[in-house]
Amino acid sequence: MATTEFGHTVRRWRDRTSPEAAGLPAGGQRRAPGLRREELALLAGVSVDYVTRLEQGRATNPSEQVVEALGRALRLSGAEREHLFRAAGLVPPGRGTVPAYITPSVHRMLDRLTGTPVAVSDAAWTLLLANPLYTALMGEWHGNARNAVWRNFLGPGSRVRYTPEDRRALDATQVAELRAAASRYPADLRLRRLIAELRAHSERFAGLWDSGAMAEPHQVSRKTVDHPQVGSVTLDCDVLSVTGSNLRIIMYTAEPGTQDAERLALLAVVGTQTFPGPS
Repeated sequence: MATTEFGHTVRRWRDRTSPEAAGLPAGGQRRAPGLRREELALLAGVSVDYVTRLEQGRATNPSEQVVEALGRALRLSGAEREHLFRAAGLVPPGRGTVPAYITPSVHRMLDRLTGTPVAVSDAAWTLLLANPLYTALMGEWHGNARNAVWRNFLGPGSRVRYTPEDRRALDATQVAELRAAASRYPADLRLRRLIAELRAHSERFAGLWDSGAMAEPHQVSRKTVDHPQVGSVTLDCDVLSVTGSNLRIIMYTAEPGTQDAERLALLAVVGTQTFPGPS
């Protein structure tokens, strides 16, 4: 019953959500004003087939991550998000878990910053949402790699260039901020599993964790990104906090009139496409 109600709810809210409301260009003639399944799948990061099976009640037990992603894609209010979790047979995340709800106002802000690489992460540095220019700049991540701490200590790293001193500072800050998140959200099982995996498989992380280092306030910084298509781009990186949710908004900007600004503008045209190497 919960699965059927969940599918009906997703379909109903998909039909009422216009492309413009979801941050997509309207473009072309449409049979109905709502989102297409393909558009919802793209926004939520799942397959079209999975959205179809969910709506038809043929897919059972959607995970918390899937429900959260669908809620963000559909721009649900807080009450609607809770209803979607309950329709899936899940308990909405409580006060002791890392918040992942992105308010409509934050969605609207990202919609308006199309010429700026912007992303939203939660208090544990898991990527929740990124605009196309951010994805073009930093690359697209899936699974565990969506968490910046996991990516730094156990994964492929990032396109950002670090000196040894910068790397040490990044390591210490990430570990301290993850400790602060664990203290603030003691009931979050995913966060506890992440920390356990990092301690078990990264000596670097385990040493810093056991040292008990505390978090330092985040400072405005400049970062050089080595991009495979447009070359190195040096940008200012600012991290803003969303009051009441501990979400982090990460923004990259270039000084006007510089080569970095030109390369960022080129990246907006290039997007995430890749080019064939020399034959």
